[in-house]
Amino acid sequence: MFSRFVGWLTLACACVRLTAAPAGFAAAAADWRQQLGATVLPYWFDTAVDWARGGYVLADDAVTGRGTPDEKQVVTQARMVWGFARAHRAGFSTPQRDYLRAAAHGVQFLRAHLRDREHGGYFWSVTLTGEPRDPRKRLYGEAFVLYGLVEFYRASGEAAALADALALFHELQTHAHDAKHGGWQEHFERDWRPLPPHSPHAIVEVAGYKSANTHLHLMEAFTELYAETKDPAVRRALVEALKLNRTYFYPRSAAKSAFHFQADWKPVTEAASAGLSYGHNVEFAWLMLRAEATLGRRPSWTHFHHYLQHTLRGGTDRERGGIYNRGVGDAPAHDRLKVWWAQAEMLAALTDGLRHQPDNAAYAAALTKLIHWCNTAQTDPKTGVWLDTVTATGAPHAPGRAHNWKANYHDVRALLKFVEQFETRPGQ
Repeated sequence: MFSRFVGWLTLACACVRLTAAPAGFAAAAADWRQQLGATVLPYWFDTAVDWARGGYVLADDAVTGRGTPDEKQVVTQARMVWGFARAHRAGFSTPQRDYLRAAAHGVQFLRAHLRDREHGGYFWSVTLTGEPRDPRKRLYGEAFVLYGLVEFYRASGEAAALADALALFHELQTHAHDAKHGGWQEHFERDWRPLPPHSPHAIVEVAGYKSANTHLHLMEAFTELYAETKDPAVRRALVEALKLNRTYFYPRSAAKSAFHFQADWKPVTEAASAGLSYGHNVEFAWLMLRAEATLGRRPSWTHFHHYLQHTLRGGTDRERGGIYNRGVGDAPAHDRLKVWWAQAEMLAALTDGLRHQPDNAAYAAALTKLIHWCNTAQTDPKTGVWLDTVTATGAPHAPGRAHNWKANYHDVRALLKFVEQFETRPGQ
């Protein structure tokens, strides 16, 4: 199966004229569906579910092998819930590997150990057995709890999961929404007192600033919560998050995308906040379309295509395939590492790009090379999962297969998006 896939990719890469490529991607979709069912999803089920203590344990490296993490982070736990629930909805559950059961196992751990029953919200991390380790609240993590609970509701039909998500949304609005300047504060003590500016306890982004990263994932979570609840308050929050992302973090000119702003939306001038992330830029592009569709708005295709074209110009490896990590403005990328999640978000964005412009030869060529790159350089041959980070030429740089920042979320989501867009369905 894999040899047939590589053969298709070799032939496709040799073709200069790719006007019929979207139909040709059906072979790649079929092979990736097979890989998801046979290797990728079983890897996560077999290695990450902690049936004895609850939740999930992720610590696996292609070089050093399996290890033991020192905590269970809320981001990891929520992302794994999302991934297993999504796998079940996509039809991958079997009697041997029940992905809905695996997702429910994670939801139970969130409720029993990470949920702060005194102050609301969810702790950042607990020990392996579930005792609070870092009880602070970081909106980045809270957003993924929302995202995971909504997907679990879709997979299970459990009304309590959607109620939990809506309750968390209202807690975030009460404690974190900036009513004066708009947007959301991001870093808090357990009792929702804001961390001081530049606190070393921020972990994600910079305390006191508003970040593209967190506001992007809030938009992502609000989109799915609104899709299921049609709650007016959630709609208002989604509209606000979409507007702020489009205005400040990801304006129409992709070269001007930014990592951080001050609380009152004044620019941040520190050197550490300079530059842009190609992976976040293309992730925003397709999540923007999803948010607009959920709101019933016309899609901002011009804005979307500006972001893809900017990444194709300066952030894409035109020879080998794949996208680089970071750059500045319109200059070519200066950080040419290839990170697994950025490849996944480019895969998702190009899938949408070809949905809108099926005859776009540049998109088809980039997608063909990206698929080839992911299968031949980014994938761990022993397990079928994508490696964390490799160099521009494919040498290992950070060969993690699973850890607290690498779960079954980015790549599984993108693979399913690609498969469901391009696979040949019965009767076609």
